[in-house]
Amino acid sequence: MDRLRREEAAVSEVRPDPSAATAQDADAPVRPAPRVVVLDHGSGNVRSVVRALEAAGAEVELTADRERALAADGLVVPGVGAYSATIAQILAVGGDRIIERRLAGGLPVLGICVGLQAMFEAGTEHGERTRGLGQWPGEVTRLQAEVVPHMGWNTVEAAPDSTLFAGIGDERFYFVHSYAARSWELEDTGPLKAPQVTWAVHGQDRFVAAVENGALSATQFHPEKSGAAGARLLANWLGGLPRRGAGAPA
Repeated sequence: MDRLRREEAAVSEVRPDPSAATAQDADAPVRPAPRVVVLDHGSGNVRSVVRALEAAGAEVELTADRERALAADGLVVPGVGAYSATIAQILAVGGDRIIERRLAGGLPVLGICVGLQAMFEAGTEHGERTRGLGQWPGEVTRLQAEVVPHMGWNTVEAAPDSTLFAGIGDERFYFVHSYAARSWELEDTGPLKAPQVTWAVHGQDRFVAAVENGALSATQFHPEKSGAAGARLLANWLGGLPRRGAGAPA
């Protein structure tokens, strides 16, 4: 079985914990459900992502429509399988321009798995280098470990004062990948807040597990397959989304 099918099969086998609760305070004033678009670019894990976001309290639409994606409170960019194929799929639906436009306006975007990898300058698989979306400097390369792919539950080294990992920094999350960003190169952000980078280790190889960089966040693991911890992480992200209203301009 090739890597694409193996990783997609592994993702489909893990089921979210049906008892997972969101991180909403029962005494907090009721807010309208955040409107989230999951970018429909052909990724194999979109349905589980939609269900997990709905369970976390979002109103979710699966679409590649530009106006709908720009008007949403949050945009999720999923991805599984090969880096080059994911980039091609995102470009084919104009996802690169949607992401760029949202980030230019400070509108939240969340990448998942290869959706995180796509945000880097490039990825190299099987000797083929593919240009990424270039939101972050650096390159995605093969994990240097005895056992690849990295498949299963793992802990993370959560960034200090992380919003995504609030209350779940010591929990385990579900990973399935053979490639990763194994270094972080964006250091000088001038007057802007420095990105918060969360790390994980597979074998002896340390890699980026998540990034929180202004409006752009992403996880290498699958929160939608990470049980109660993943549900809490999604709820944490949803809790920080602006509520722009149904007719909000893009």
